[in-house]
Amino acid sequence: MPSPAVASPVLGLILAGGQARRMGGGDKPLLRLGGRTLLERVVERLGPQCGAGLVLSANGDPARFSGFPGPVLPDPVPDQPGPLAGILAGLEHAAARGVARVVSVSGDAPFLPGDLVARLDAAGPETGIALAASGERQHYTIALWPTALRDALRAYLERGERRVGAFIARRGAAVASWPVEPVDPFLNLNTPADLAAAEALDRGLMRSSSIASEAQ
Repeated sequence: MPSPAVASPVLGLILAGGQARRMGGGDKPLLRLGGRTLLERVVERLGPQCGAGLVLSANGDPARFSGFPGPVLPDPVPDQPGPLAGILAGLEHAAARGVARVVSVSGDAPFLPGDLVARLDAAGPETGIALAASGERQHYTIALWPTALRDALRAYLERGERRVGAFIARRGAAVASWPVEPVDPFLNLNTPADLAAAEALDRGLMRSSSIASEAQ
């Protein structure tokens, strides 16, 4: 099914810079779920929604992501200050190419909705931040960002600030919310137990889809 149209092309930014300590270290997006990496699943879901293509935020040797269909962006500020540095990398990359907005997602969220960008686009003005939520929880790293915020974000980081939620609170954000049943579309995987639970969810979704197809 084609992704819903949005007002202007959006660059997709997949955040993959975490240390994954609770998962035993390494790159969480390269873990496998249902025979495919988490990153492959995120690309499959997000790619069709992003007319300006995809980029990946990650430090270190980019060769480990050799199958990724876009550039790998290191942090543009020192000391690995967290996801806001990856978001800044995406905003600056997009602005240099004349793209006005970036949608950021977590690289360990394998159930992203197919209408993510369209619903964030509809939630607020193009000049503001639009934030995803599911149930009662807001997801600060799953959001639509105008590239016009890049200078303010760089200044925030250079002052030593790190918190994503605090930056968003200062700017304000529209919110688009999704239900958490049959699965939270923004479920992210932080531990081996989370990965095992996601495997069970994935099998259940595949069975439900197969039953529905057979019933048609």
